[in-house]
Amino acid sequence: MIDELNINTDLVRRLLTDFIRHELHVVGFQKAVVALSGGIDSAVTAYLSAEALGPENVLAVRMPYQTSSPDSLDHAMLVIEELGVMHDTVDITPLVEPYFEREPDIDRVRRGNVMGRARMLVVYDLSAKISGLVVGTGNKTEALLGYTTIFGVDSAAAIQPIADLYKYQVRQIARALSVPDVIVNKPPSADLWPGQTDEGELGYSYDDADRVLYRLVDQRMSIDEVVSEGFPQDFVEQLWRRVRQMQYKRRLPLIPKLSERTLGHDFRYLRDWGARHED
Repeated sequence: MIDELNINTDLVRRLLTDFIRHELHVVGFQKAVVALSGGIDSAVTAYLSAEALGPENVLAVRMPYQTSSPDSLDHAMLVIEELGVMHDTVDITPLVEPYFEREPDIDRVRRGNVMGRARMLVVYDLSAKISGLVVGTGNKTEALLGYTTIFGVDSAAAIQPIADLYKYQVRQIARALSVPDVIVNKPPSADLWPGQTDEGELGYSYDDADRVLYRLVDQRMSIDEVVSEGFPQDFVEQLWRRVRQMQYKRRLPLIPKLSERTLGHDFRYLRDWGARHED
């Protein structure tokens, strides 16, 4: 139990379902597409989207690669069956293998990035097919640490409903939504290669990272203040250095300001073009 990270799950659930419904409806969309990996983040996003829009308006897409774990497919299908959402399965192997053959020396990180972007291609095309918007599945911990692929399926989306929840908090809301325990309790993995786990690749647990990141980001504590609470200095400095280095992954492409109203600077809110919420 990490007391400082506990959330009011009923309130968060209501806020996030309202957010999804409003943000789609205000721009004229009724349907959502969710990349369903079989992991906890995409499961929570699918549950919230189905609750917000109705299961008939949510398309869950499984996108295995030839080395993907069968458990990932099974767990994604478990979510689909529990929710009764629309679903599709697209094997990305034929999409990425020709490129891998062209690049025989490609390493595992590059391969993972190519697969993430191939999955982004699929969900965006299917969103056009059903006239829907892509609802993202990234959480706050991953975004802060830059544990994501730029323009990949984990970062490219119209909205990111759980991106202000740390991984620990995602597990809390998952339990409140009755996401199956087999999904909530399994080690987080992007399933990029056999045996890959997020925490194994990062070198530390999400819980440990969340406790430090919460203090550095939400409470605006200094490194020395966090260390004074008993956290190893090397670990705190490592995390903060990574947060700073990965800022480029968290922002939209930068546009230099030349005019009176510049996209992303002065022209970025709904009020700028007169949009209004319509139920």
